Amino acid sequence: MFRWLATNFRTFLLAFVLAVAVWVTAVTSANPDETQLFPRPIPIEFIGQDPGMILTSGAVPQQVEVTLRAPRSVWDSLIAGDATIRAVVDLTGLGTGTHLVNVQVQIGISPVLITSVTPRTFDLSLEPQVTRSLPIVLTLTGNPAIGFEVGTAALNPAEVVITGAESLVSKIDHIKAKLDLTNARQNITTSITLLVEDVYGNEVSGVAVLPDTVQVSLPIIQQGGYRDMAVKVMTVGNPASGYSLTSVASIPPIVTVYSANSDIIDSMPGYVETSSLDLSGAQADIQKQLGIILPPGVTLIGDQFVMVKVGIAPIESSLPLAYLPVEMVGLATGLQAHLSPMTVDIILSGPLPVLDSLTPSSDVHVQVDLTGLLPGTYQLTPKVTLLQQNLIVESILPGTVEVVIAKKGAATPTP
Repeated sequence: MFRWLATNFRTFLLAFVLAVAVWVTAVTSANPDETQLFPRPIPIEFIGQDPGMILTSGAVPQQVEVTLRAPRSVWDSLIAGDATIRAVVDLTGLGTGTHLVNVQVQIGISPVLITSVTPRTFDLSLEPQVTRSLPIVLTLTGNPAIGFEVGTAALNPAEVVITGAESLVSKIDHIKAKLDLTNARQNITTSITLLVEDVYGNEVSGVAVLPDTVQVSLPIIQQGGYRDMAVKVMTVGNPASGYSLTSVASIPPIVTVYSANSDIIDSMPGYVETSSLDLSGAQADIQKQLGIILPPGVTLIGDQFVMVKVGIAPIESSLPLAYLPVEMVGLATGLQAHLSPMTVDIILSGPLPVLDSLTPSSDVHVQVDLTGLLPGTYQLTPKVTLLQQNLIVESILPGTVEVVIAKKGAATPTP
């Protein structure tokens, strides 16, 4: 037996090698290797970073692109997300300064060959992370309305905590809250986003501000002798017949008055009156400047006139019209037609002056169009033509009329 095995060993070995080769060829044909770029960028994970250090390089990449060689079945698992791919940068033991780091790609399935990683290495800088507390500086712009002054502002919180790289935090000169007071008349309570600035007023970015907003309460106080008054527009007369007053407005609606004698100001009602505006016979909107009537010793601050806008519009109404004759148009030569009914009732709506001036016999026409119609019986919808503008046809009764068309001379049944 041993002699026989020794004699045929080479044959067995050759057969085994051929069998393995055939098996490898079969497997490779069914599941060939493919080399391609992974379709999604891989985010970089930074591990081992000293908690007292912070990354400061602005150009540090946050993801890499990976080209892999793997069997088709492995590619299917990778693309489907069944296997994980990680890109890791280990910062363990790295201190202050600039460092060249490597990206390590870890794949949770095999067999996979990593053929390229872009970028594979890059520079990054580490700095100590510092924390600093700074008070908030409130900067006011603009001026309150005439006769008002600004009280003492209250800030909540009064200071904030800044966290960031040492080089950035050292640049910060102040934390600013900016508030516009232009024409303010009432106390202001608002939330303002904070600005982090250096000594030159340039914004410093890349640091964390906690909190990043401040609640500001600022009293706006009216000075003695000054008082805000609502404007009451005085009118006389009435618009023309058929027209109504729709609106009266003053621009501005509130004015400021002043007197050296505060008792006079305090004794005034909460409004001032304009000179009278005559509306007699008005048929359109009116826009006019009017003066303010004030008691002796009281003056108006700012413009001495207000712009008054008055809206005048026609009164809307409706008008029923009965037994309007229906006209036939477009009847072909050689044909005759009969209507049933021969009159209709309509209801019109629109401005009352237009309705009052309407002459139904000449201004309203009701027609049915027979163009192209052959002998027969039809149900047609009348069309109303109005020679006066701004009128609307609300209804037609009845909504249709019967038309019987026949040849001339033929016996036509009366509808």
